[in-house]
Amino acid sequence: MNFEPDTTTQELSAALEAFMQEHVLPAEHVFEDQLAELDDPWAWDAVPILHDLRARARSQGLWNLFLPGVNGAELTNLQYAPLAEIMGRSPHLGPPTFNCAAPDTGNMEVLNLFGTPEQKATWLTPLLDGRIRSSFAMTEPAVASSDATNIATSIERDGDDYVINGRKWWITGAMNPNARIFIVMGKTDTNASRHRQQSMVLVERDTPGVEVHRGMQVLGYRDNDHGGHAELSFTDVRVPATNLIAEEGAGFAIAQARLGPGRIHHCMRAIGVAERAIELMCDRADGRVAFGKPLSEQGVVREWIAESRVRVEQLRLLVLKTAWLMDTVGNRGAHTEIQAIKIATPTTVQWILDKAMQVHGAAGLSQDFPLANAYAYIRTLRFADGPDEVHKNALAKAELARRRTVDA
Repeated sequence: MNFEPDTTTQELSAALEAFMQEHVLPAEHVFEDQLAELDDPWAWDAVPILHDLRARARSQGLWNLFLPGVNGAELTNLQYAPLAEIMGRSPHLGPPTFNCAAPDTGNMEVLNLFGTPEQKATWLTPLLDGRIRSSFAMTEPAVASSDATNIATSIERDGDDYVINGRKWWITGAMNPNARIFIVMGKTDTNASRHRQQSMVLVERDTPGVEVHRGMQVLGYRDNDHGGHAELSFTDVRVPATNLIAEEGAGFAIAQARLGPGRIHHCMRAIGVAERAIELMCDRADGRVAFGKPLSEQGVVREWIAESRVRVEQLRLLVLKTAWLMDTVGNRGAHTEIQAIKIATPTTVQWILDKAMQVHGAAGLSQDFPLANAYAYIRTLRFADGPDEVHKNALAKAELARRRTVDA
């Protein structure tokens, strides 16, 4: 097996690495300061420094790299993996600089795969240009949304329209007023088979009956950098029937098509978070003295550093294998590995962040270092796109079935 990236990946990695070091990482504190000065703290994409970074990135062709065939980027999942890792070193500023930030990436993939020409012209084009933001409204407060078939929001046909009623929460990005379009998942036919009851429709933010109630905090963080996580309600919201994505009953399948790439993108970026945490841990260990010698000479600290390196290398190999399988046998063929990385990544990176925070002492809990914020972000990934337990259960069932087939 050849582990060396191809020429295209090497060239893009070098360009991204240089851009991150020269422009993105030095701008992190500027971004936070400018965000704090906004009249609307949720409008994160209105921050001047982000506009400058995005214009510079686009001029260098570092734009929409996640979506094959767009803006000249014909990248496979395997090629994109190290690029997403580099962006993930600054999880709040890196991905949006290159228009590769969730949830917009997943929504663009949905529109690209399933949207009509009119839907693409109206919503996909401005998203690809970075002129607007979007949100994906699936999770609900009144049902266990780990089982997506529980979704209770109703989408009823009424002549040439659909009428939507329901409540959603943890809708990433929806507090941002520039999130102009929501992809809303609900039920169009409660009498259909379990996985054919759901559909998806496009709902403009300003549609009468759409109400944004509040932003949800994550371990005390408001997560302004991503436009927050909103609680929404839809009360007799009426949209044209042409806003339906694909066909009635396709909602669950579309969600699965969206979440597969979304899961691996999260994992790719999270490896970048882990790599930066290891760098910060090493720097802090070399720069602090306790009990007469640097922390880097303390056995327990060296053990943490060594274990962090081993764990992140194991994780990267699993993610790369998954990307390769998605490219060669498709998302369905890579289903087991997608589940495995979704289980392994958050817990592995969370462990590394915990040790990096411990080496930093109380400073690791503060806003002076990116570790605490990153910890909150990574902890959410144990729920985002499905909680650990759901993936473990499904993975175990598949493993048992495979073994039973062998025995038979």
